Amino acid sequence: MCNDIGGWGRGFVLAISRRWPEPEAEFRAWHRSGAGFELGQVRLVQVEESLWVANMIGQHGIRPTIDGPPIRYDAVDHGLEVVAANAIELGASLHMPRIGCGLAGGTWDLIEPLIAHRLVAQGIPVSVYDLE
Repeated sequence: MCNDIGGWGRGFVLAISRRWPEPEAEFRAWHRSGAGFELGQVRLVQVEESLWVANMIGQHGIRPTIDGPPIRYDAVDHGLEVVAANAIELGASLHMPRIGCGLAGGTWDLIEPLIAHRLVAQGIPVSVYDLE
């Protein structure tokens, strides 16, 4: 999951960038362009013949404020809806960490039902990994 200020350089994205440069390059170009770069939006980036990375903007800023953590559950929900449509079109399964539960400050108790509703209920196979 990505933020809405164009920051890339901490958390799970570092592992992505070590393996494939395209998702970071696309994210930075998307941020610079400003075209649709807002909460809840998603850009898919193809990194291998049958492998895509979804850059989903689901957090406002990168630090907690008086209003709470950066996670925006409504944006995650909308982003997952977009990801689901793309996954159905591609015939894809999804593999992810516990999105939104690291630097974004979200809780799995609120994220898991969104994944169940938007993805699993649509018949999309989902694997969630705990990172060590």
